[in-house]
Amino acid sequence: MTDFTSFSRLRAVCLDLPAGHPPASAAVAAREATLTKPPKSLGRLEELVGFLAHWQGSAPPRLQRVEILVFAGNHGVTKRGVSAYPAEVTKQMVANFSTGGAAINQLARSSGAALRVIPLALDEPTADFTEQPAMSEQEFIAAATTGYQAVSPQCDLICLGEMGIGNTTAAAAVAAALFGGGGRRWAGRGTGVDEDGLARKRAVIDQGLARHTGVLHDPLQVAAALGGRELAAILGAVLAARRSNIPVLLDGFVCTAAVAPLFKLRTDTLAHALAGHVSAEAGHRMLLDELGLKPLVDLNMRLGEASGAAVALNILRAALACHTGMATFAEAGVSDKAEESAAPGAKAAG
Repeated sequence: MTDFTSFSRLRAVCLDLPAGHPPASAAVAAREATLTKPPKSLGRLEELVGFLAHWQGSAPPRLQRVEILVFAGNHGVTKRGVSAYPAEVTKQMVANFSTGGAAINQLARSSGAALRVIPLALDEPTADFTEQPAMSEQEFIAAATTGYQAVSPQCDLICLGEMGIGNTTAAAAVAAALFGGGGRRWAGRGTGVDEDGLARKRAVIDQGLARHTGVLHDPLQVAAALGGRELAAILGAVLAARRSNIPVLLDGFVCTAAVAPLFKLRTDTLAHALAGHVSAEAGHRMLLDELGLKPLVDLNMRLGEASGAAVALNILRAALACHTGMATFAEAGVSDKAEESAAPGAKAAG
C-alpha cells in the first residue's frame, strides 16, 4: 500500500528505504569462487548475480517471475511542434501493444517476461509546461501511486519502460532542471525531428525552465512541473520496488530521467536499479554518468517501450544460468589452480 498523499509525504518515503542483504551476495561470491573457471573470468556476469541476490535476499537469486511494465501518457507540450509524430500515436501504439504487434511484445516473449501496459489518462494530456506546471501536485501523486501499485511484491525483477509522444522533451527538461545545461545540452531528436524541430525542442525546454525557476530546488516539484504521467508512474514503480527489495532494469533516456529525481533526493535510492542499455537518444549517456549507472548493452537503440531493458534481461538470465548450472571444481574433478599453488612443492619453491 502507498502511504503518500502529498509531496512532503512522498519525500519522506523516498528518504526511508530498506537496505539490501549482504549475506546473500556473499554466498553468491563464495560459490562463484568454487566454479570451474578462473576467478572473475565471467566479468560483470558474476557481479550481476551478486546484485540480484543482494536485493532479493536469496542465494541463488531467482528470475522465475519477471514483469515488464510499460506506462503510457500524453503531453500537452506536443502542441509546440517538438515531435515528429502527433499525440494520437500514443493511444494507437497502446492498442498495438494490446494486440501483440509491437517490438516489446516480441522481446518480452523471447526473454520470458510478462508484459503489462498501463495507460494513464491518454485523453487528458498534461498541461503545456511552457505555460503552467505539466501536473498539479495531486495529478503527480496520482500517477506516481499508479506506478507504485503496479509493482507486485512477488516479482523477482521488474523491467520499466514507457510510451508517450513528446516525452523525450519532458525527459530532457527534467534532466536540464536537475543537472543544468539547458535545452542545448539535453534535447535530442526523439522520434526523428528535423533541424527546425530540434531547435524548437531546445527553445521549449528553456522556456519551461525559465517559467518554473521557483521549483527547481525541489526534485519532486521539478518532476511535476516538467515531466509527465508516465514518468511519474515509473518513479513510483522504482520506489515500490526498492521498498519490496525487488531489483529493477531501467530502459532508455525517458525512463532514466523519470527516476533522476529520486537520485537527487537520496543518491543511493537507485542502488537496486540497473541501466539495461544506453540509448542513441542524445543525453542518455550523460544522464547515466550523472546517476553513476553503467549500461549493460549499447546497441544504438532508441525505441523506448522497455525494449532495451528486455534485451538486457537475457544477459541477467545468462549470468544466473552460469552461476547455478556450472559445476564446482570438486564436482567436476578439475584441479583448482589455487589448491595446486598451495601444494608442498609450491610452498618449498616459494
